[in-house]
Amino acid sequence: MEHVRRIRDAQDQAAFAELFQHFAPRIKAFLMKSGSDAALAEECAQEVMATLWHKAHLFDPSRATVATWVFTIARNKRIDVLRKQRRPEPEELGWGPEAEPDQDDVLALQQETAQLRTAMLALPEAQRELIEKAYFGDLSHREIASQTGLPLGTIKSRIRLALDRLRHAMN
Repeated sequence: MEHVRRIRDAQDQAAFAELFQHFAPRIKAFLMKSGSDAALAEECAQEVMATLWHKAHLFDPSRATVATWVFTIARNKRIDVLRKQRRPEPEELGWGPEAEPDQDDVLALQQETAQLRTAMLALPEAQRELIEKAYFGDLSHREIASQTGLPLGTIKSRIRLALDRLRHAMN
């Protein structure tokens, strides 16, 4: 905690170097255990430490230890990377006219969309709002908690329950 305070108050490079030496290898190992390759884990570890440097003022010792805060940043960076990997970059998109979709596929998609819309409307309002924020608003659970003032555990529980209900309704 003292190191983070020194970084926050005085941009203390020696304190940052000590934290970097301590946390960077641990973050890399954590990310590799989570399924990242070595290069990606190294890059994320660098980004986590840069975030620590730039956002030391956001650390609240009453809410978490430095280690918890740092590994939460690492986890969130990994999630961000995974989200980016699932979304094609513009240069990866195919160019030119696309083939017309098969009429059966169009009809099936329309039916699934209508079924999902009905299932969403059947959810309790509190769960529906959280699903919309998480999946249509592309907000993280933590961002939703911050926005709504609800505890993070409540957000996760409601989303999990809502997804179970949607899964059941779609099957």
